[in-house]
Amino acid sequence: MHEIINYLLNSIGNLGYIGIFLLMFLESSFFPFPSEVVMIPAGYLAYKGDMDLSLVILSGVIGSLAGAWFNYILAHKFGRKFLLKIFNEKKVKKLDDFFEKHGHISTFTGRLLPGIRQYISFPAGLAKMDKLKFTIYTTFGTLIWVSILALLGYFIGENQKLIHQYLKEITIIVFI
Repeated sequence: MHEIINYLLNSIGNLGYIGIFLLMFLESSFFPFPSEVVMIPAGYLAYKGDMDLSLVILSGVIGSLAGAWFNYILAHKFGRKFLLKIFNEKKVKKLDDFFEKHGHISTFTGRLLPGIRQYISFPAGLAKMDKLKFTIYTTFGTLIWVSILALLGYFIGENQKLIHQYLKEITIIVFI
């Protein structure tokens, strides 16, 4: 585990803020890439003084917002048939149901839920959600999630055991 953490720290450190943006873009689009792998090490690099915490968070939020917009545009432009080529009917129905049940605010709350976070932009795009509302709700949801992860890395520092413990607890709290 130590080697993996060092690899992540070196990679994010070498890529800098652009790397955080690109990796968080991937995380918020439909590519399976966990935000925890990016933001916690970036927060730790800020703790060490290698990066600025506010720029780490800003890069993460802007990257996440860009990835969310990528998904929104795909769904808006190409529609349901296109999504069914990427995802199975069950997953698309689950996202539709979540969006229908919770409305536009689901683009905010969905950003806080693992498993939904990356995909909530699809039903928003299909529903042709107002672009300003989409941007505002997505930005605030992303800001909370990215900040939590970056601050975890910043305040917990090197103690990997504590990071795993708190990340599990935060995920449980977010689900509740």
